[in-house]
Amino acid sequence: MGDRWILAVDLGNGGPKVAVVGLDGEVRSTAMRPVRVHIGLDGAATQDATEWWGGLVAATRDAIDAASADPAQLHAVGITGQWGSSVPVDVHGEPAGDVLLWADTRARDLVREVIGGPVSVSGIAPHKALPFVRVTGGAPSPSGADPTGHSLLLRERLPEVYARTATILEPVDYLGLRFTGRAAATPASMILSWLTDNRPGAPLGYVDPLVARTRRDRARLPELIPTGSVLGPLLPAVAEELGVSASGADVPVVCGIPDLHAAIVGSGAVAPYETHVAVSTTQWVGARVPFKRTDVLHSIATVPGLDPEFPVVANNQETGGAALQWLREQIVAPSDGLLGGGSGIGDAGAAEERLDPTFEDLLALASTAPAGSEGLLFMPWLNGERSPVEDKVVRGGWLNVSLRTNRAMLVRSVLEGVALNGRWLFEAYEKFLKRPVPRVRILGGGAQSELWCQIYADVLGRPVEQVADPRHAQLRGVALWARICLGELALEDVPAHVPVARTFTPTPIDVLAYDDAYTEYAQLYSTTKGLYHRLNSTLA
Repeated sequence: MGDRWILAVDLGNGGPKVAVVGLDGEVRSTAMRPVRVHIGLDGAATQDATEWWGGLVAATRDAIDAASADPAQLHAVGITGQWGSSVPVDVHGEPAGDVLLWADTRARDLVREVIGGPVSVSGIAPHKALPFVRVTGGAPSPSGADPTGHSLLLRERLPEVYARTATILEPVDYLGLRFTGRAAATPASMILSWLTDNRPGAPLGYVDPLVARTRRDRARLPELIPTGSVLGPLLPAVAEELGVSASGADVPVVCGIPDLHAAIVGSGAVAPYETHVAVSTTQWVGARVPFKRTDVLHSIATVPGLDPEFPVVANNQETGGAALQWLREQIVAPSDGLLGGGSGIGDAGAAEERLDPTFEDLLALASTAPAGSEGLLFMPWLNGERSPVEDKVVRGGWLNVSLRTNRAMLVRSVLEGVALNGRWLFEAYEKFLKRPVPRVRILGGGAQSELWCQIYADVLGRPVEQVADPRHAQLRGVALWARICLGELALEDVPAHVPVARTFTPTPIDVLAYDDAYTEYAQLYSTTKGLYHRLNSTLA
């Protein structure tokens, strides 16, 4: 197929990232455009979908130029990205209002009527959750930070936007609409709506009693088609806008999949139970498994996978690599020559990645501190937590700071805190699988750091395999997925296209240090949650 290439799109929380990917999975070039995030004191977390699209178009043109790709050789378009966010779209396919992000909790009081009750566990009334769990594997979040809460918020608090809304789409499905003109979703993209029957062998479609329970408007739900479908051809006008094939008619656009699914393909760990850890803006642990199961107490569930036979394990920790980004933008001061600072993640005023201090500068500084950071503990719950506990009110911070604590320890403790938080989830994950996990693949922006990969190996106490070019693993994954959907590859062919750059093995002395740290870390949530709920009573 010569120099044909795939346009891979990853709509992350920080903005759209695109890549020119060869048919062999080689990421030839990437480009990204940051987007603004509005975080309000009332629990608002929003973005502008128009800004998404403008950034995507600009980044696509940059990536094509950087790769010297032939615009006429575009083979297909693959889409991945964030999920659990809601884009209200009008009858013309244009945004009817702001994107309501997965972190938006303004509907927390409204969703209590759907999922809460006088007798509840972590805000969930068992008798209300059971109909959802039995059929879908999960249930709406009591925090309101999911499509159920978003729909209620639009209807009850944002009626003007709701009146303009014809369809509420997940981010990947919104991009699919922009590429093809077709508003459609899949069981994979609609996971966090908890409206599809996810039991093995169940027919495709929404479950009307669950639609009624969530008080969703059936008419505002998108068309549902099978995961792995070709959504349609690239619109000629969009092809021209992107600077690719003039007609676009022969360029298929594959239905979008969540970043969880793209990470499975991009990790190369595609066999059942093979596990990856993603250290992106958020953090999660995932695998394909041959069963349907739900652990409500720890917010872990199997959800629709890449194929009907094997669901994937879903969970999410609210803050992964974003903790280091927050540290760089909000805390780092110029006293030792590392210049920086800013007004918030993704906001204007924050130092660009290429400016001092770079992330490489911070990681080099962290490497000078001892393992365990002399007992300094960092809790990365900067946006609350979702797994292995659902608590939007808990907050982050350092414990055991002393006059000996320096900036190297502060930075290293952030890396360690994210990894310790990952172990907290990993222990629940292994119990969920009912089997030990002997090794893991690691990917995401955080996995670029050899120091961080080694910390994960020491904290988890098992080998950690760093995939090649880990920051772009999901872009590679969605490009390979597009070829699978087009019948050009099988899922079993994927590992040959995903090399491992390096394997990190646990260092015994550091394993002991982190075991001691974890003994204390594992108790922090139960020890501090009352304090956080009192301090943040207006958010509860």
